[in-house]
Amino acid sequence: MKYKIYNKSLLFAIGATLFGCSAPAPKENTSPNVLFFLVDDMGWMDAGYQGSQFYETPNIDQLASQGVKFTNAYATHPRCTPSRYSLITGRYPARAQMPGPGEGKLKAHGNVQLRPGDESKLKADEATIASALKEGGYATFFAGKWHLATAGTLPEHIGFDVNIAGGHAGSPISHFYPYNEGKQAGKKAPIEGLEEGKEGEYLTDRITDETVHFIEQHHRQKPGQPFLAYVSHYAVHEPLQAKEEHIQKFREKLKTMKYQGEAFLPEGTGTTKMHQDDPVYAAMVYSMDESLGRITQSLKKLGQLDNTIIIFFSDNGGLSNRGFNPRRVATSNYPLRAGKGHLYEGGVREPMIVKWPGVTQAGTVSDAIVTGTDFFPTILEMTHQPLKPGAHLDGESFVWALTNQANPHADRPIFWHSPVDRPHATGDSNSTAVRKGRYKLIEFYDTNTVELYDLETDLEEMHDLSEELPDVKAELLRIVHEWRGEVKAYMKK
Repeated sequence: MKYKIYNKSLLFAIGATLFGCSAPAPKENTSPNVLFFLVDDMGWMDAGYQGSQFYETPNIDQLASQGVKFTNAYATHPRCTPSRYSLITGRYPARAQMPGPGEGKLKAHGNVQLRPGDESKLKADEATIASALKEGGYATFFAGKWHLATAGTLPEHIGFDVNIAGGHAGSPISHFYPYNEGKQAGKKAPIEGLEEGKEGEYLTDRITDETVHFIEQHHRQKPGQPFLAYVSHYAVHEPLQAKEEHIQKFREKLKTMKYQGEAFLPEGTGTTKMHQDDPVYAAMVYSMDESLGRITQSLKKLGQLDNTIIIFFSDNGGLSNRGFNPRRVATSNYPLRAGKGHLYEGGVREPMIVKWPGVTQAGTVSDAIVTGTDFFPTILEMTHQPLKPGAHLDGESFVWALTNQANPHADRPIFWHSPVDRPHATGDSNSTAVRKGRYKLIEFYDTNTVELYDLETDLEEMHDLSEELPDVKAELLRIVHEWRGEVKAYMKK
């Protein structure tokens, strides 16, 4: 396995090991390690602990039984890149005009394909959770999907010592080695750094192997130094590909399943999937779950599990929607409405678990309303690092929720802004949304249409209250318009 190594102390440690020199004696590790386990396109209902009857996620379920399960956790955007921007910077993507002008239309940029507007995305000089922890003495490791890259903003440029496979690619050409060969070769950005591998090797397993290797190597060479391992799987994003033995397992299970109602229902300018019934997608979820199990077992073997914060999250809702076309969809988010691409709950509400050894109580359920901007300040507080309010402008620490304290941000609104470049891809429309307390308002600004929902009584977002509660509607619409102006959000027409 080959690492890109950008940290001189790590380079010295490796050299010391290779040439028989002794490295300085490490100090005792008193700060917790952080494992941030991010899944791509995993829906709110795609885990057993959430109620899925078809998918099997024993390791995620075990983590949920050991940590805090969040029931009101949100991505800041219903698609990958803008959501990931928030996770790493603590800022709403609308501040960087993401999505921005020309999203989706590829243009040449050296040997990769970038979209117009990408230059307004992650800047090389922006503070990130990686750079902040590195300043605090942490070793920082990234593996998997990045999808935030412009010139000078790969993981190694913004605070990660090690980068495995993080580049311009938003999804793999193939989930099996060789990863950059297949029908989409030449049309999609290749995964960089995994050119060497074994025929038939599965990408989820490879990212896991690299992560376990880093943890074990770091433990040998720098046992006193805490680390951030940011494991960002390409799974369970398309293309839908999985190991044949797992696919067969779920083909057999599918024969025992009983479904009621229509398989697809109209939604927006397309349809939404109502049943979890795809054996290949189920197999992808299963392999991703195995990855979490293998990494936690490695931590346990090394005696680091009880000193490691584990955060489990997804970047946006499950792919349950398409425009009116025959393309395959992956999953169902029911009872949530719609899915990836939409500002309904199915597009933005995420499965989220946090285990903080010695602090969180096993099996706790939190209804705290948290969003992707909040991880940056929360991780800083958990690791005893100073906050950077000028960096994570839109984030608020939710340590209070992990320690069963009163909510200091009870009246805080959270926002989404989604100008749509390809309206027929997932059937959604240009829109902005806000949730404050129990109420959520969505403005479809092209048509001056507003919908209002009470999420405490109407999780499925079926009963529009915009006419019944005009005062609530007016107040939330005012908040939305003021926020959009403040962040200078891009308004696609």
